[in-house]
Amino acid sequence: MTWTGGSFGAIAECVLAPNPGMMTLEGTNTWILRDPSSSRSVVIDPGPLDHDHLDAVAAVAGDVVAVLLTHHHLDHSEGAREFAERARCGVRALDPAYRLGPEGLGDGDVVAVGELEVRVVGTPGHTADSLSFLVPSQSAVLTGDTVLGRGTTVVAHPDGVLGAYLSSLDRLHALAAAHEVTAVWPGHGPVIDDALAVLDYYIAHRRSRLEQVAAALETLGPQASPRQVVEHVYSDVDPVLWGAAELSVRAQLAHLSTQD
Repeated sequence: MTWTGGSFGAIAECVLAPNPGMMTLEGTNTWILRDPSSSRSVVIDPGPLDHDHLDAVAAVAGDVVAVLLTHHHLDHSEGAREFAERARCGVRALDPAYRLGPEGLGDGDVVAVGELEVRVVGTPGHTADSLSFLVPSQSAVLTGDTVLGRGTTVVAHPDGVLGAYLSSLDRLHALAAAHEVTAVWPGHGPVIDDALAVLDYYIAHRRSRLEQVAAALETLGPQASPRQVVEHVYSDVDPVLWGAAELSVRAQLAHLSTQD
Protein backbone atom coordinates (compact mmCIF):
# COMPACT_ATOMS: atom_id res chain seq x y z
CA MET A 1 0.00 0.00 0.00
CA THR A 2 1.33 3.43 -0.93
CA TRP A 3 1.93 5.71 2.04
CA THR A 4 0.35 9.16 1.81
CA GLY A 5 0.43 10.45 5.40
CA GLY A 6 -2.72 11.49 7.27
CA SER A 7 -4.03 11.78 10.84
CA PHE A 8 -2.88 9.50 13.67
CA GLY A 9 -4.00 9.29 17.24
CA ALA A 10 -5.72 12.31 18.71
CA ILE A 11 -2.92 14.79 18.11
CA ALA A 12 -0.85 13.99 15.02
CA GLU A 13 -1.02 14.87 11.34
CA CYS A 14 1.60 13.74 8.83
CA VAL A 15 2.10 15.85 5.69
CA LEU A 16 4.14 13.96 3.11
CA ALA A 17 6.83 15.93 1.29
CA PRO A 18 7.08 15.54 -2.51
CA ASN A 19 10.61 14.11 -2.46
CA PRO A 20 10.24 10.38 -3.12
CA GLY A 21 13.34 8.31 -3.78
CA MET A 22 15.30 5.18 -2.94
CA MET A 23 16.47 6.67 0.35
CA THR A 24 13.34 8.68 1.19
CA LEU A 25 10.66 6.10 0.23
CA GLU A 26 7.45 8.03 -0.61
CA GLY A 27 9.03 11.20 0.78
CA THR A 28 9.85 12.87 4.08
CA ASN A 29 7.18 12.77 6.78
CA THR A 30 6.58 16.18 8.30
CA TRP A 31 4.72 15.74 11.58
CA ILE A 32 2.39 18.30 13.15
CA LEU A 33 1.47 17.69 16.79
CA ARG A 34 -1.33 19.59 18.49
CA ASP A 35 -3.40 18.96 21.58
CA PRO A 36 -7.07 18.88 20.53
CA SER A 37 -7.94 21.62 23.03
CA SER A 38 -5.31 24.02 21.67
CA SER A 39 -4.74 26.01 18.48
CA ARG A 40 -0.96 25.87 18.97
CA SER A 41 1.20 23.18 17.39
CA VAL A 42 4.71 21.77 17.16
CA VAL A 43 6.14 20.91 13.72
CA ILE A 44 8.75 18.16 13.44
CA ASP A 45 11.03 17.99 10.38
CA PRO A 46 9.60 20.54 7.91
CA GLY A 47 11.46 18.66 5.18
CA PRO A 48 12.99 19.98 1.97
CA LEU A 49 12.83 23.60 0.86
CA ASP A 50 9.75 23.09 -1.27
CA HIS A 51 7.36 26.02 -1.01
CA ASP A 52 4.24 24.05 -1.89
CA HIS A 53 5.08 21.55 0.84
CA LEU A 54 5.76 24.28 3.40
CA ASP A 55 2.46 25.91 2.45
CA ALA A 56 0.67 22.59 3.00
CA VAL A 57 2.32 22.18 6.41
CA ALA A 58 1.43 25.75 7.40
CA ALA A 59 -2.21 25.19 6.43
CA VAL A 60 -2.42 22.24 8.83
CA ALA A 61 -0.18 23.58 11.58
CA GLY A 62 -1.87 26.91 12.34
CA ASP A 63 -0.13 28.69 15.24
CA VAL A 64 3.31 27.04 15.41
CA VAL A 65 5.13 27.30 18.73
CA ALA A 66 8.33 25.54 17.67
CA VAL A 67 9.99 23.53 14.94
CA LEU A 68 11.90 20.45 16.14
CA LEU A 69 14.46 18.52 14.10
CA THR A 70 15.20 14.82 14.44
CA HIS A 71 18.56 15.35 12.70
CA HIS A 72 20.34 17.56 10.19
CA HIS A 73 19.94 15.71 6.88
CA LEU A 74 18.57 18.11 4.30
CA ASP A 75 15.49 16.07 3.45
CA HIS A 76 14.40 16.77 7.03
CA SER A 77 15.93 20.15 7.81
CA GLU A 78 16.37 22.19 4.63
CA GLY A 79 13.01 23.96 4.85
CA ALA A 80 13.14 24.47 8.63
CA ARG A 81 14.56 28.00 8.78
CA GLU A 82 12.27 29.45 6.13
CA PHE A 83 9.24 27.75 7.64
CA ALA A 84 10.10 28.95 11.15
CA GLU A 85 10.70 32.50 9.96
CA ARG A 86 7.27 32.51 8.32
CA ALA A 87 5.71 31.08 11.47
CA ARG A 88 7.69 33.45 13.69
CA CYS A 89 8.99 30.68 15.88
CA GLY A 90 12.33 29.01 16.58
CA VAL A 91 14.01 25.88 15.29
CA ARG A 92 15.23 23.59 18.04
CA ALA A 93 17.86 20.97 17.20
CA LEU A 94 20.74 19.18 18.86
CA ASP A 95 23.27 20.62 16.40
CA PRO A 96 23.61 24.39 16.99
CA ALA A 97 24.22 24.95 13.27
CA TYR A 98 20.58 24.06 12.54
CA ARG A 99 18.93 26.12 15.27
CA LEU A 100 17.02 29.35 14.87
CA GLY A 101 16.79 31.18 18.16
CA PRO A 102 18.45 30.56 21.51
CA GLU A 103 16.87 27.23 22.44
CA GLY A 104 18.60 23.96 21.68
CA LEU A 105 17.33 20.45 22.12
CA GLY A 106 18.84 17.47 23.88
CA ASP A 107 18.21 14.19 25.61
CA GLY A 108 15.80 14.54 28.51
CA ASP A 109 14.29 17.84 27.39
CA VAL A 110 10.51 18.19 27.47
CA VAL A 111 8.60 20.36 25.02
CA ALA A 112 5.16 21.18 26.43
CA VAL A 113 2.40 23.06 24.59
CA GLY A 114 -0.85 23.09 26.53
CA GLU A 115 -1.67 19.46 27.32
CA LEU A 116 0.77 18.22 24.67
CA GLU A 117 4.04 16.83 26.03
CA VAL A 118 6.96 15.75 23.85
CA ARG A 119 9.95 14.11 25.54
CA VAL A 120 13.32 14.15 23.80
CA VAL A 121 15.19 10.84 23.61
CA GLY A 122 18.79 10.94 22.39
CA THR A 123 19.21 8.28 19.72
CA PRO A 124 22.57 8.88 18.01
CA GLY A 125 23.90 6.48 15.42
CA HIS A 126 22.20 7.23 12.12
CA THR A 127 23.81 10.63 12.63
CA ALA A 128 25.60 12.06 15.63
CA ASP A 129 22.73 14.49 16.23
CA SER A 130 19.81 12.08 15.84
CA LEU A 131 16.95 12.54 18.30
CA SER A 132 13.64 10.75 18.78
CA PHE A 133 10.52 12.30 20.30
CA LEU A 134 8.34 10.37 22.72
CA VAL A 135 4.68 11.40 22.96
CA PRO A 136 3.48 9.71 26.18
CA SER A 137 -0.21 10.47 25.65
CA GLN A 138 -0.16 8.44 22.43
CA SER A 139 2.44 5.81 23.46
CA ALA A 140 4.19 6.80 20.23
CA VAL A 141 7.73 7.74 19.31
CA LEU A 142 8.82 9.82 16.33
CA THR A 143 12.08 8.30 15.16
CA GLY A 144 13.24 10.36 12.18
CA ASP A 145 15.57 8.03 10.27
CA THR A 146 16.53 5.89 13.27
CA VAL A 147 13.63 3.54 12.50
CA LEU A 148 11.86 3.74 9.14
CA GLY A 149 8.34 2.72 8.28
CA ARG A 150 9.64 0.26 5.70
CA GLY A 151 13.04 -1.38 5.31
CA THR A 152 16.10 -0.42 7.35
CA THR A 153 18.11 2.76 7.62
CA VAL A 154 21.69 3.57 6.61
CA VAL A 155 24.35 4.18 9.25
CA ALA A 156 26.75 6.21 7.13
CA HIS A 157 30.34 6.34 8.35
CA PRO A 158 31.87 8.57 9.67
CA ASP A 159 28.91 10.62 10.99
CA GLY A 160 26.97 7.41 11.51
CA VAL A 161 28.39 5.21 14.27
CA LEU A 162 27.17 1.63 14.56
CA GLY A 163 27.91 1.17 18.25
CA ALA A 164 25.89 4.27 19.11
CA TYR A 165 23.12 3.14 16.77
CA LEU A 166 22.85 -0.28 18.41
CA SER A 167 22.67 1.40 21.82
CA SER A 168 19.91 3.68 20.54
CA LEU A 169 17.92 0.71 19.26
CA ASP A 170 18.33 -0.94 22.66
CA ARG A 171 17.06 2.24 24.34
CA LEU A 172 13.97 2.38 22.13
CA HIS A 173 13.44 -1.35 22.62
CA ALA A 174 13.44 -0.87 26.38
CA LEU A 175 10.72 1.78 26.05
CA ALA A 176 8.67 -0.60 23.92
CA ALA A 177 9.23 -3.55 26.27
CA ALA A 178 8.04 -1.38 29.17
CA HIS A 179 4.89 -0.55 27.17
CA GLU A 180 5.79 3.15 27.14
CA VAL A 181 5.87 2.97 23.33
CA THR A 182 3.54 0.93 21.15
CA ALA A 183 3.67 2.87 17.85
CA VAL A 184 6.47 4.29 15.71
CA TRP A 185 5.84 7.46 13.72
CA PRO A 186 8.86 7.43 11.38
CA GLY A 187 10.57 10.06 9.24
CA HIS A 188 9.86 8.03 6.08
CA GLY A 189 7.27 5.41 5.29
CA PRO A 190 4.11 4.29 7.05
CA VAL A 191 3.29 4.31 10.73
CA ILE A 192 4.20 1.10 12.57
CA ASP A 193 1.66 -0.11 15.14
CA ASP A 194 3.90 -2.75 16.76
CA ALA A 195 6.99 -0.93 18.00
CA LEU A 196 8.40 -3.91 19.89
CA ALA A 197 8.26 -6.19 16.84
CA VAL A 198 9.98 -3.72 14.53
CA LEU A 199 12.70 -3.01 17.09
CA ASP A 200 13.24 -6.74 17.56
CA TYR A 201 13.68 -6.97 13.80
CA TYR A 202 16.00 -3.97 13.56
CA ILE A 203 18.29 -5.25 16.30
CA ALA A 204 18.40 -8.78 14.86
CA HIS A 205 19.03 -7.43 11.37
CA ARG A 206 21.95 -5.27 12.49
CA ARG A 207 23.51 -8.10 14.48
CA SER A 208 23.11 -10.46 11.51
CA ARG A 209 24.69 -8.00 9.07
CA LEU A 210 27.58 -7.44 11.45
CA GLU A 211 28.17 -11.18 11.68
CA GLN A 212 28.05 -11.41 7.87
CA VAL A 213 30.65 -8.66 7.51
CA ALA A 214 32.91 -10.34 10.05
CA ALA A 215 32.55 -13.64 8.14
CA ALA A 216 33.29 -11.87 4.86
CA LEU A 217 36.56 -10.55 6.27
CA GLU A 218 37.53 -14.09 7.24
CA THR A 219 36.85 -15.21 3.65
CA LEU A 220 38.26 -12.20 1.78
CA GLY A 221 41.05 -11.32 4.18
CA PRO A 222 41.44 -8.37 6.55
CA GLN A 223 42.63 -6.08 3.74
CA ALA A 224 39.41 -6.43 1.74
CA SER A 225 37.99 -3.12 0.59
CA PRO A 226 34.53 -1.96 1.70
CA ARG A 227 33.27 -2.46 -1.86
CA GLN A 228 34.51 -6.05 -1.90
CA VAL A 229 32.68 -6.67 1.37
CA VAL A 230 29.51 -5.12 -0.09
CA GLU A 231 29.66 -7.37 -3.14
CA HIS A 232 30.09 -10.39 -0.88
CA VAL A 233 27.49 -9.57 1.82
CA TYR A 234 24.92 -7.63 -0.19
CA SER A 235 24.82 -9.85 -3.27
CA ASP A 236 21.07 -10.23 -2.76
CA VAL A 237 20.54 -6.44 -2.85
CA ASP A 238 19.95 -4.41 -6.01
CA PRO A 239 23.39 -3.03 -7.04
CA VAL A 240 21.82 0.42 -7.35
CA LEU A 241 21.77 0.41 -3.54
CA TRP A 242 25.38 -0.70 -3.11
CA GLY A 243 26.60 2.86 -2.67
CA ALA A 244 24.42 3.25 0.42
CA ALA A 245 25.36 -0.26 1.55
CA GLU A 246 29.04 0.68 1.34
CA LEU A 247 28.47 3.54 3.77
CA SER A 248 26.94 1.07 6.22
CA VAL A 249 29.78 -1.41 5.65
CA ARG A 250 32.31 1.28 6.48
CA ALA A 251 30.46 1.86 9.75
CA GLN A 252 30.40 -1.89 10.40
CA LEU A 253 34.13 -2.21 9.72
CA ALA A 254 34.86 0.71 12.05
CA HIS A 255 32.75 -0.95 14.74
CA LEU A 256 34.46 -4.31 14.32
CA SER A 257 37.86 -2.64 14.59
CA THR A 258 36.93 -1.45 18.08
CA GLN A 259 35.97 -4.99 19.17
CA ASP A 260 39.44 -6.46 18.68
